[in-house]
Amino acid sequence: MKRIVTIALSLKKSDSAGFWLVSPYLIFFLLFVAYPLVFSFILMFHRWDIVTPMEWVGLKNFERLFADPLFFKSIFNTFVFLLVHIPLQIIVALTLAVLLNSATKMRGLFRAIYFLPVIVSGVVVTILWQQLYAFDYGVLNTFLTSIGLPRIPWLVDPDVAMTSIAVMATWKNVGIYIVLFLVGLQTIPRELYESASIDGADTRKQFFYITLPMLNPTMVMIVVLSTIGGFSLFIEPFVMTGGGPMQSTLSATLYIYNQAFYFNHMGYAATLGFVFALIILAVVLLQRKLVETESVS
Repeated sequence: MKRIVTIALSLKKSDSAGFWLVSPYLIFFLLFVAYPLVFSFILMFHRWDIVTPMEWVGLKNFERLFADPLFFKSIFNTFVFLLVHIPLQIIVALTLAVLLNSATKMRGLFRAIYFLPVIVSGVVVTILWQQLYAFDYGVLNTFLTSIGLPRIPWLVDPDVAMTSIAVMATWKNVGIYIVLFLVGLQTIPRELYESASIDGADTRKQFFYITLPMLNPTMVMIVVLSTIGGFSLFIEPFVMTGGGPMQSTLSATLYIYNQAFYFNHMGYAATLGFVFALIILAVVLLQRKLVETESVS
């Protein structure tokens, strides 16, 4: 009996120690995850401008959303960005990863160089590319005029602006995906390439019939991460264009930000965020299912 009591007391002390160890995370979760989620859910059914008390409006925020053409414009712009950014991101990252994986000299230096933009502040990178894209004095247009070509309105033409931002975002984030592809490439057994080479398969066939199939799990992860990252597009249009010209670079995240902190429509912004989160969830699930189905077939 005495032994049972001793074991029970030791378990109780162990449980208490475990609780204190996880308490910092619990506090963080309650303050910065659970409370904002609950408060946002409440805001969706209220009108609130931060200054005056909240006013119950029921489903009026949702009615306003479905009649708001600017919200659907921002969703369309975000999908345009994704259609340019994701394929470009995968092609550039995979190409550079294959080159780095085959390189023998200064491999570590090149990996550090390609990863450097990732750790630089997004605002700094955006300002840098804003100077590169400048119409009159930008480096890119200066180079084009020096070889006899006309200037390109990188950020002032509605048909070009979002593509320009997608290229810049690819340069900023490609280092992460290079590292992920490198990890995937280094897990492919070398015996597969040796066997294929003995059977007469050239480098191109080895890439399409060994490298790409073996990289499928990495590809799925990169597509999902790129999609989620693309949906959070904010800093680039906020700093470079402010959503213009003619709302062509107004992303959904930037539109939600403007409604919340520029117009003080906190309830409507919470509604926009909720619907946008559902769109992201649906796209990611559909995207993952399509990619996995394609890999199985």
